[in-house]
Amino acid sequence: MANTTSGAYAFDQNFSIDEIIQDAYERIGLVGTAGHQLKTARRSLNILFQEWGNRGAHFWEIGNTNINLIVGSSTNVNATDEGMGVYTFYRNSVDSAAAAAASPQATTTPVTNIYGITDILNVTYRQNYNTTSQSDTGLTKVARDAYAATANKASLGTPSQFWIQRFIDKVTITIYPLPNSTAAGNYLSVHYVKRIQDVGAYSNATDTPYRFVPCMVSGLSYYLSMKFAPQRTQEMKLLYEDEFARALAEDGSAASTYITPKAYYPSI
Repeated sequence: MANTTSGAYAFDQNFSIDEIIQDAYERIGLVGTAGHQLKTARRSLNILFQEWGNRGAHFWEIGNTNINLIVGSSTNVNATDEGMGVYTFYRNSVDSAAAAAASPQATTTPVTNIYGITDILNVTYRQNYNTTSQSDTGLTKVARDAYAATANKASLGTPSQFWIQRFIDKVTITIYPLPNSTAAGNYLSVHYVKRIQDVGAYSNATDTPYRFVPCMVSGLSYYLSMKFAPQRTQEMKLLYEDEFARALAEDGSAASTYITPKAYYPSI
């Protein structure tokens, strides 16, 4: 009788794309798949990941970086958009290289190119970075109309507001006011969310945590059933949504709940 365990925790790391596809097809009664069936399954898995992005489910793709601030200058706009308080994050290195002369990738500390950002969650003005006296002040996120109504967008000061634009190939952060000489040399601390990485080669693992492995396979089975087993589509959809709800509940950030009684003070 077996009395030992594997001691391993790498199933999700070793669960390759071809095995995910195989398991998904087996759930709808297809075995021995090859050729077009593999290609269409890989395409469907990529589409499934895009759908997760639309649901805002990929909390594991949240990250943080520090943008280097430079002194704002209305005459610097042709050299770098950073001179006008616009900081750009591109979809990938190809997009970044194509647009580098007009609008370079944002300069960050630590120095790294962060690609695949789909949205900016919050921005803070960070003083005395990496010291014991570090101080963060939150910036207010404003809508397009509010930024457009700003009279002098080239005014200098300590940044207090930011506006986000989400393009096909990039995401930009525009701050107001532009950094003055005091603010320059400090940083913007940015929390962002990235898209899930593309599937890629069949031998790859996926860019998903173990919590989402069951609903990933269920979701792919659901997508494939619409193509190869429509009589099972409703069944696969119900299973997928059930698995997804459990994964989402497990992936949430646990926090303490505080209940404050509401007090009423009668007029005297």
